[in-house]
Amino acid sequence: MRLKISLLREPKHQELVSCVGWTNAEELYSCSDDHQIVKWNLLTSETSLIVKLPDDIYPIDLHWFPKSIGLKKQTQAESFVLTSSDGKFHLISKLGRVEKSVEAHCGAVLAGRWNYEGTALITVGEDGQVKIWSKSGMLRSILAQQGTPVYSVAWGPDSEKVLYTAGKQLIIKPLQPNAKILQWKAHDGIILKVDWNSVNDLILSAGEDCKYKVWDSYGRLFYSSQPHEHPITSVAWAPDGELFAVGSFHTLRLCDKTGWSYALEKPNTGSIFNIAWSIDGTQMAGACGNGQVVFAHVVEQRWEWKNFEVTLTKRRTMQVRNVLNDAVDLLEFRDRVIKASLNYGHLVVSTSLQCYVFSTKNWNTPLIFDLKEGTVSLILQAERHFLLVDGGGIYLYSYEGRFISSPKFPGMRTDILNAQMVSLSNDTIAIKDKADEKIIFLFEASSGKPLGDGKILSHKNEILEIAVDQKGLTSERKIAFIDKNRDLYITSVKRFGKEEQIIKLGTMVHTLAWCDTSNILCGLQDTRFTVWYYPNTVYVDRDILPKTLFERDASEFSKNPHIVSFVGNQVTIRRADGSLVHISISPYPAILHEYVSSSKWEDAVRLCRFVKEQTMWACLAAMAVANRDMTTAEIAYASIGEIDKVQYINSIKDLPSKESKMAHMLMFSGNIQEAEMVLLQAGLIYQAIQINIDLYNWERALELAVKHKTHVDTVLAYRQKFLETFGKQETNKRYLQYAEGLQVDWDKIKAKIEMEITKERERSSSITGKNLMGRH
Repeated sequence: MRLKISLLREPKHQELVSCVGWTNAEELYSCSDDHQIVKWNLLTSETSLIVKLPDDIYPIDLHWFPKSIGLKKQTQAESFVLTSSDGKFHLISKLGRVEKSVEAHCGAVLAGRWNYEGTALITVGEDGQVKIWSKSGMLRSILAQQGTPVYSVAWGPDSEKVLYTAGKQLIIKPLQPNAKILQWKAHDGIILKVDWNSVNDLILSAGEDCKYKVWDSYGRLFYSSQPHEHPITSVAWAPDGELFAVGSFHTLRLCDKTGWSYALEKPNTGSIFNIAWSIDGTQMAGACGNGQVVFAHVVEQRWEWKNFEVTLTKRRTMQVRNVLNDAVDLLEFRDRVIKASLNYGHLVVSTSLQCYVFSTKNWNTPLIFDLKEGTVSLILQAERHFLLVDGGGIYLYSYEGRFISSPKFPGMRTDILNAQMVSLSNDTIAIKDKADEKIIFLFEASSGKPLGDGKILSHKNEILEIAVDQKGLTSERKIAFIDKNRDLYITSVKRFGKEEQIIKLGTMVHTLAWCDTSNILCGLQDTRFTVWYYPNTVYVDRDILPKTLFERDASEFSKNPHIVSFVGNQVTIRRADGSLVHISISPYPAILHEYVSSSKWEDAVRLCRFVKEQTMWACLAAMAVANRDMTTAEIAYASIGEIDKVQYINSIKDLPSKESKMAHMLMFSGNIQEAEMVLLQAGLIYQAIQINIDLYNWERALELAVKHKTHVDTVLAYRQKFLETFGKQETNKRYLQYAEGLQVDWDKIKAKIEMEITKERERSSSITGKNLMGRH
């Protein structure tokens, strides 16, 4: 990825340009110390003077009124705030008419910013004050007052907090009175510029110590650059939070959100005092000290999938290269490319007006359809369909271009969604809520309606990243997520009636990804790269989960690595310095998943015998129990030396009825309540009582016996025997009440138990007989 720079031969301004701002993706306004406001049209390459300001107004900062206010959408911004050195800010219309000038600060007003909703304006000045104003320019409150000038300010993602500078310090102050203020030393020199992104919640700062830094919203340092030759005079996030730009003397740098640099340009600009990104995030403009306005377009973005590599060579041109045969295709577009995604055999490209869908089998005939709103901020792909996110909503399309659904939920803000907050599979869409970060909304892909009985998935902590598995049955769909404590959890997407368990899979997990061809999960866990070959093991037999893992040292990936993709058996990881590392994992677990999904148990056993690895046998054991194949489970457990489990499986095989076998299988997986329910529904009351006795669940055993008026003496006899073994006296009031005057006769109890077993056998054989008759 690099920047394509364009500069005019002669500057349009006579003095330094202090600020720039985009109205739409093709139109920019610039303000200069020559008192002129100039409009730039990038389509026609024309510039025109909008207004010449009075000679006493020297502009310092400009910010356009936000485009989208609630549900009312404007196609472009209509007015802007301009701060100036005379202590005023001016509300100016698009045509250049000064609607209002407000005395705001003593000394220059150094920055002014609208909040995301357009309901409030914040200004900071040389007098050290931070003030909040209404939309019409009325003073609401003085948020802060200090002895040093405030050079820069930024709103928090929810417009509830404000970030501003105080010399070498950064301060985050919530708008609520008495709320805790966060303050930390960020640089060794005065901080000149800050920016806070609403999508990734990360903060940028730049200072006279010639460094730029990336912070999280808790003030923890993510990245610190090497010192440059000159002070860093400007920093700005791209709207989607994936990139940011850094400006200095004769310097423009393009960086990834983790800090490392994609490209460094050295245009003849003087210092770049202000950088503004266009609304679609494809280009930026810089306000230069020599009167120029520098334009930089982001090109040479690269997408890879299997043997295909796609590069954006120009604004409207892509090059596709097949590395197997070196075949090269050129793809031409009518408008500039904004976003693209390559996965599952399809390339999806959104331009400013249309969406193109290419198949990797045929690059010549794309499917094209018009977009409702041009600025697509995110494209996600699954095997059967893809998802587009823009300022207006979330839209699901098939690869044939057919609109499928558009999920919605209360308070949805699509402008702040990214790939960590949205996940897509063939049948499910999962979206993390930004208003309440403990909640995940789950939608049916085909209809866009809430999944199951409409219950949302809620967790005890804030969730950072979500991912839905890609393969298998809809009823078994799982979602994995990482929370604020960096714990990895897994739970079922299907939510009907009973509360689904949320089970912890690992700790200190920084990033995760599901395989695209089988339900294998990988993650970077502290200093280890971990692969969960069969994450469902936690639902079946948690004891053998460690045996189903593959782990290797991850110290080579350095600090803050990120998993880019997991295709087939290859995982791609981006290190903190931007380099890509490819890891190949064993292909055998994926083959095992395939065999099991097709119920080819003999082939699965044969594969494990061939590979001779404990992880494979452990995965097969869990898979067999999950699919109720006891013969395979017995072989697999024997191979990993779990003798007690082999014996238990053998005892299950000898049980007389199907229901008893089912109940004991559920008990094996730790689902005691479900096991009891299966037996009670089948009318096997004694067996339900017996499993509670076996588990020493005495209260429940007695409760069942009393409720169904049977085997009360059996429960009391077993309880008495249990107490005698440990030399204890009965203290439970309920047991004392029912045991009063009751003599335990073991012969009688054994006879009753024998009768129950005989009854169950007879019932089972009569059902089998009826089934055989029905078949004939």
